[in-house]
Formats: sequence, C-alpha cells, structure tokens
Amino acid sequence: MGKAPKKRSLADKVRKTKTSAEIKNNPFEVKINRKKFDVLGRKSKHDVGLPGVSRSKAINKRKETLLKEYKQKNKSNKLIDRRFGEYDTKMAPEDKILKRFAMERQRVHDKKDVYNLNEEEELTHYGQSLAEMEKFNDLVNSDDESEEKGLLSAELTASHFGGGGGLLRKKASGDQQEEEGSQRAKSRQELIEELIQKSKQEKRERQVQKEEAQELTEKLDQEWKSIQALMVKKTPKGESADKPEEKPKPEEYDMMVRELGFEMKAQPSEKMKTPEELAREAREKLQKLESDRLRRMMGEEVGDGAQSQIHISADDLNDGFILDKEDKKTLSYQDGKWNIGEESEGDKEDEEDDEEEEGEAGDEEEESEAEEVEEEEEEEEDEDEEGSGDEEEEEDGHSDLESEQESEDEERQDENTSAKPTLSKEEVKAQQEAAKAELPYTFTAPESYSDLKDLLHGHTPENQRIILARTQKCNHPSLAVGNKLKLQKLFGFLLEYIGEVATRSPPELTTTDKLIPELYTLCQMFPDAACKAMQTILGDAAHSMEEVLEVKGHTGFPTLDMLVYLKVTALLFPTSDFRHPVTTPALLYISQALTKCPVRSLQDVTSGLVLCCLAVEYVSFSKRFLPELVNFLAGTLHQAVEDKTSLGYTVVPPFRQSGKCSDLLVLSDSESCKSWSKKGLPLSATQHLELNGDVDRDHHRLTCLSTCLDLVKRCCLLYKDLLSFSHIFQPIRTLLSKHLSVQTLPEPLQELHREILEIISSAPVTHNPLVLDKKKPIPLKLLTPKIVEVLDYGKKRGSTREEREKERLKHKYKKEFKGALREIRKDSRFLAREKLNEVMNRDAERKRKVKELFGSLATQEGEWKALKRKKKK
Repeated sequence: MGKAPKKRSLADKVRKTKTSAEIKNNPFEVKINRKKFDVLGRKSKHDVGLPGVSRSKAINKRKETLLKEYKQKNKSNKLIDRRFGEYDTKMAPEDKILKRFAMERQRVHDKKDVYNLNEEEELTHYGQSLAEMEKFNDLVNSDDESEEKGLLSAELTASHFGGGGGLLRKKASGDQQEEEGSQRAKSRQELIEELIQKSKQEKRERQVQKEEAQELTEKLDQEWKSIQALMVKKTPKGESADKPEEKPKPEEYDMMVRELGFEMKAQPSEKMKTPEELAREAREKLQKLESDRLRRMMGEEVGDGAQSQIHISADDLNDGFILDKEDKKTLSYQDGKWNIGEESEGDKEDEEDDEEEEGEAGDEEEESEAEEVEEEEEEEEDEDEEGSGDEEEEEDGHSDLESEQESEDEERQDENTSAKPTLSKEEVKAQQEAAKAELPYTFTAPESYSDLKDLLHGHTPENQRIILARTQKCNHPSLAVGNKLKLQKLFGFLLEYIGEVATRSPPELTTTDKLIPELYTLCQMFPDAACKAMQTILGDAAHSMEEVLEVKGHTGFPTLDMLVYLKVTALLFPTSDFRHPVTTPALLYISQALTKCPVRSLQDVTSGLVLCCLAVEYVSFSKRFLPELVNFLAGTLHQAVEDKTSLGYTVVPPFRQSGKCSDLLVLSDSESCKSWSKKGLPLSATQHLELNGDVDRDHHRLTCLSTCLDLVKRCCLLYKDLLSFSHIFQPIRTLLSKHLSVQTLPEPLQELHREILEIISSAPVTHNPLVLDKKKPIPLKLLTPKIVEVLDYGKKRGSTREEREKERLKHKYKKEFKGALREIRKDSRFLAREKLNEVMNRDAERKRKVKELFGSLATQEGEWKALKRKKKK
C-alpha cells in the first residue's frame, strides 16, 4: 500500500499565502519581457517571471483571443469602427481630429474636380501648344507616295512621323529671304502641296536617269559588236579548204569527265516488304498454282500469259499499245558496210528456234514453280526462276490498270490458243493423272488432332513437311482473324503427332526429323503457346514418374517419345538461361531419371546414355555442373569392369557395386572386338532392342562403352575450369587407370581412354577438399581491452551531416507536434471550463429567478389569505 499524502497544516498555508503576497507586492522581483507580437503557445527563452505567472499569462491570452472568438462565433451583428486612428493608442485625440478633417476635405475636393476642365492649364505636344497649331484638314493620298522601295524624303518623313511642327518652323526659317517682300505667310495646305510636287519631280528625274543609262548600255553593246569582228583572226577560204581541219586533242581531265558520265549510276533498291505482304503474296501464289492444278485435272490447258510476256521497260506508258512482233531494227555488217533494218535468213531461223525454245520453257516453267513452292521453307527465300519473277511482276501491278491488263491477257491467251496445236486425248489424260498425283497447294488448318492425322496419312515425310508448310502460309495470322488460334492449336496437334510417330513399331524417326523445322517455325510465331504446350507435356511426365516412385520405389527409363520431346525442347528453347520455364523443368526431369531409374538391361543402359547425351547438350553452353551426369557415366564404366573385388572408388545408385546386373558391359568373348566397327548409338534401341547372338551383344556393349567414353571426354573438357575438377573426376580416373583393362578393347576405345587420362592428369590441383575438424579450435586470448571513445552521450556518432540534419528535424517535428497537441488539449479544457461556467451561471440565474417568483407568489398568497380572513371577520 502506498503512503497517504501528508495533510498541510494551517501554519504552512498561512506561511505560503504570506510569502506569495510579499512577492506580489515587491516590484523589483517582477520581470517583464515585452514582445512585438503575442503568439499563443510560443515559448520564449527569456520569459521568466514569478511562480504561477506563466500559467496566468496563458489563461489571459486565451481569454483575449480564444474566448473572444468563441463569444463572437455564429454572430453577424458585430460593429467595427473603421475611423482613422481609432485603434492607434500612440496618437493624441487632437491629431486624430485634424487628420480626419484633412482626409474629408481631400475626398470632397477630388469628387468636385473629376470633370472640371476649365482650369488654366496649357496642353502641349512636343513642347508646342495645341491651341496655336493648325488642324490637319487634308491628308496625303497613298497613291502619290514614292514607288521606290523604302525611299522617302526627309521632309515627307518629318511631316508624317515627326509631328509637323518642326517642318513648319524649318520652312518658315528657310523661306524668309524669298518672302521678304510678301507679308503673308504660306498656309499648311500650300506647304503640303509644294511637298507633293517636289516628290513627284524627284521621281521623274530618277526615271529619266534610268532611261539614259539604258540607252548608253545599248549603244555600247552595238559598238562592241562592230569592234569584235576586227579582233577575231580569220583564215582565207582557199587556205581553209586546202588544209584539213585539225581537232584539238582532249585533255586528260575532259576524258575523265566523259568516262564518269558513262558510268552506271546507283539504282534504287526495291522496297522492303512487310511480313503481312509476304504472307499475302505467298498465299496468292499458292492459290494460283492450285487453280492451275485443278484446271489441269479437268483437262483444260493452262494459259501461257505469264510465259509469253515481254520485258516491260521503265519508260513504258502501259497504254494498251501492243506490237505483234518486236520492231527493233537489227544491226548487221555485210560487205564492209553497216546493214540496218534488214534481217538475214539466219536471223529468221534463230527467231523460229527461240520461239520453239520459249514454248518448251513455258512447260518447264510451271514445273519449276511447283518445285520452288515445295522446296520453300521460309517466306523470305529468293526466287531465281524466271516464272516466279514473272508472277511477282503481275502481283506488283497497279490497281488502276488491272482491267486493261486482264483484257490484254485474254486477247493474248486467245491468240496463243489459236496458234498452238491442241493436245491429244492421251496427252490430256496423262496431264490429268499427273495433276491428280500432285499435292494440293492450299490447305485448311485442322480443327482437331484426328483432322491432322487424316491430312498427313499416306504421305511421305517430305510431303508431310510440305503440307504443313503450305498450311501455315495459307492460314497466316495476318490474313484472317481466327488464324492465330488455329495455328496455335496446330502446334499442340503437331507435338502430339510427333510423339505418336515415335511410339510406332518401328519408330518413324525420319518423319520426326522432317517435321521439326515446321515445329520450330510455329514456336517462333507463338512462343507463349509453345511454352505452355511443352510445360504440359513435361509436367505430366514428371507427375507420372512421381506416382510410380511413390508406389513401387523405382521407375523405368523414359520412353522414346519422351526422349524426342526432350530433344525438341533443346531445339526450340534456350538452354543457357539461369532459369527458364521450359528447359529448367526438362533438365530436372533428366536429372531425376538418371538418379531414380535402375539399370537392369542393355536397353536401360542405352536409354541412360541417350539421357546423358541430352544432358551434355543442355549444359554445353552454360557449363552448369550436373552431379547426376558424372555419377551415371561412372556407373556405366563400372558395368564394364570384370574384377570387382577391391575397388578404390564407391558406386552410387542406381548402380550396384556387385551382384546381379552389375556386369552388363562385360564382353563375353574378346574375339568380337576384331569385327566391331565404331558407329553411333541407335536411338530406336531405347524402345526395342533385338540382339540375336553373343557377337551382336558384344558389339552393342562396345558401342555403349564407346559412347560413354566419348561423353566422359566431353564432360572433362566442359568442367575443366572448375576448382574441384580433379576431385570430381578422381573416381573415374581410378576406374580407368587401375580396373578397366583396355588392352583387349579396340583401338578407338584405347585412344579415348588415353585422352581422358591425359585431360584429368593435366588439370592442376587448386585446393584440398573441405573436411570437418576433429575438435573445435581454441580461441586466442584477448588481453587488450577495446577502448571506445564516447564524447557526446546520448547521440549517435558516425553518421553524415545530412543524416544528422534529418534526425534533428525529426526530433524538432516530434517536439512541435507534441507541443501543438498539448496546446490543443489546454484550449479544449479552457473552452470546456468556459462552457461549464456559462451553464452553471445560467442555471444559477434561473434558480434565482424561480426563487424570486416563488417568493412573490408566496407573498401574494399570504396577502390574499389575510384579506380573506379580514372579510370573514
């Protein structure tokens, strides 16, 4: 429990009252600090007074400011005295009265003299009185001004822009001598007329001078012509006829100038076409070829308009004027003379041969066009054939001349058909069969996977690629609104088709190889859709692998279609990114397969080596270290070791150090090495491996061992720059140098064995591997204490000037904010007290009045009762 507060005695109260009274009565102890302005809540360092004085001063300030505002709130009957000096306590009352009287007289005087213009004031302009100056009655006509550009006389300029006064004075002073006899001065109108006449006279004089100068120039030219004939040296006619004319030899500079004039000028290049224009041209080209094919199927002859066209020059007006044959005159040399305009028999024969060759070239041209479209894998491929160039010229024609060109083409076709012999029935039938055997040139985008299979069914891999290429060109996104979605679906269907082709028996890997370029083109067009499709496939495969692992604890190696998908992922997406939404999950899937899939047969070894090849391809550029890759290669080499009794290395799952399935690559007969030849590992062996005898098995084992050694060599070269390279590949080095006998292996394998050991041995040992210490190291004794010098207690040191200023401002802001809150609370309490006092005073006044009323009523009641008693008596 806390102590009870001590009660003050009466003596203490008396003593305190006496002391405060003595202090209040002592004027020498009271200190007054005067201020120019009284601001509520502002504290002053020198505001020192008696105890309790500051609080009373604050209350007085609130009464003078806050209380007045509160009382005047919501009141509009306030009267403000705006007389001069009413609130100025420094002015005497007499000074206020005098100043007010002077201001009143001034205001009355200003009102009276606003429109008073009769005062004796002289108005002037440029120092001259306006009353003495004459009025300008006549104005100078603008047509009489000088026609010279910007040439005005000084007098005219002074009269118009100088006010006119100076001109009058100048004229008056200059003409005093001439007008001495006459007493009358000239008026302003006369002066202006003289000025106009003078300006016209000057204009006529300038015109006369100009005409005289022109006549003199013509006269001088005529005299010069007569003199010029005398200055030229002429030879007699006889001498000129006898002597042959000698031409001067051109100088080297003139020859060079003429050569430069005959040089070929730079020609403007063709306009670059947009992807939309290229796609439109490709579709129109395919549509034209398809229409030609359909006409050939119906037995109709294809028009040779594109083949019989003549080269059109840049100066051709294209006005429909056509010549039956070229009318260029041939130039020949016969009997020592030039023969112009005559055709020899040899020339006519050459023309006939050219016509025959031209007809044959027309038939070959269509075939070349079809072959071009089939071989075209990109939209921007150059067209070298003549027929394709002619088609481009037709497509680039002007739209306003299309009708004329169509009519001309029809006339030419009619002439060609009438001139050419008709084909026989056998030839027409052969043409129809050939057209039916051709692939269509236009295709619609498949809406489902079954439509794609029906579209590609029964075609060769090359034709399947052509069909997909033409489908993309006919359904380009820029040609129609819904084509983008159709091609995005086509990418997913094509992925599914590639997986199905790989799972067939036997797998059609050639078809997959042909379709991958078209898949790459679609991926470049729609990267987001391709990314989502590949993520779906990889996610499903990883999910199925996890389900099998949870149930069985182990799983089989990926099938051939999944291996194809992993290869396609490396071709379509970048593998060197630190993290990629497609390649990173694919690499994780490969790592998980190399770790969780046990090796139980030669087919599993083949699948694992294919995964290792894919892993090396994934990390070849980024050089990312994969421990699963190195572990699997070391385990594969361990499969070829015969003696497994004493090993200097450890074998990590999915391999076993000894026992069943640990000798899969051990040869059954050493003589089979002689008949083995180095070749690539077949990809179809991952799905179905057929080995008839021991020799075939040994050959496949050697092929797997060769692939493994090749991968080890590539990994050594890839990870050679790692700091821990020698420690990572130390197990492989021990295995190859001590346990794997290479004397019985073929020469290519021995060469690979030797190169791997040289690479591993040449790598320097940079540091020792990290190991845990056996015991904790003893820390050193700290004998010298650390002394930190602290100068400013309570302040942070080491900060910059800006930080210190920021902290100071924050502290000041907090201090001012707290002070403002404190003052607001005090003001609120003050107003609350005032409101409470008003309520209490109002209630007390009401009680007093009620008491008075009750008293008066009681008095009246008493008087009434007394009167009533008197009446009864």
